[in-house]
Amino acid sequence: MSVLIAAFLLGLVFNAAPGAIFAETVRRGATGGFRPALAVQIGSLVGDATWAILGLLGVGLLLQVDLLKWPVGLAGSAYLLWLSWDSWKAASVNFNVQQTDSEQARSALRSGVALSLTNPQNLAYWAALGSALGALGISDPGLSEYLMFFTGFMIASVCWAVFCAAAIDRLFKKAGQKWVAITYRMCALMFLALAISTVSDLFTHAAGGAGSNPLPLASSLLPSSST
Repeated sequence: MSVLIAAFLLGLVFNAAPGAIFAETVRRGATGGFRPALAVQIGSLVGDATWAILGLLGVGLLLQVDLLKWPVGLAGSAYLLWLSWDSWKAASVNFNVQQTDSEQARSALRSGVALSLTNPQNLAYWAALGSALGALGISDPGLSEYLMFFTGFMIASVCWAVFCAAAIDRLFKKAGQKWVAITYRMCALMFLALAISTVSDLFTHAAGGAGSNPLPLASSLLPSSST
């Protein structure tokens, strides 16, 4: 039960932290409402689950190879730059705030998947799964502990996905063209900043060797392992 609770808390922190997924959820929800916003979040869960399954299958050792961080990070940066350009360009278009057609939802779903799969933080997070369980006092975790962690994380992710999409839908339900355009431009700037930050982190890691702990919040959120 301690693994489930800790995974749930880490899942909430991981999903609620501002980043590309949140910015894209806001961008899609500002013009399409609940359905596209939720589609981005669900799409991101597909990417999260993919990295998690790779970790559970023992591929975590491969995910720590430095060479893999570059293609994942560069692909993510390129996609963020495209989103930045697309969002800035779209800010000058007249929006239909209530539009929620199925094609927009499918596009939002694909965007969420792409952002999650090309996020180097996801790679680092699941590669460090063993150390997170070690903070709980589980030095030799088995399949049941991994599955419990995965379950708690995904429950938190689904809860956050619904809450985030509903909050954005309510916030922008009566928003006018001016506020939607401002939101799009803010998202464009955030995408650009995230792209630059991702590339900078890649070069910093290459120059300085091993990076910092990919789960910096684990020690404060996980229960102590005192006997």
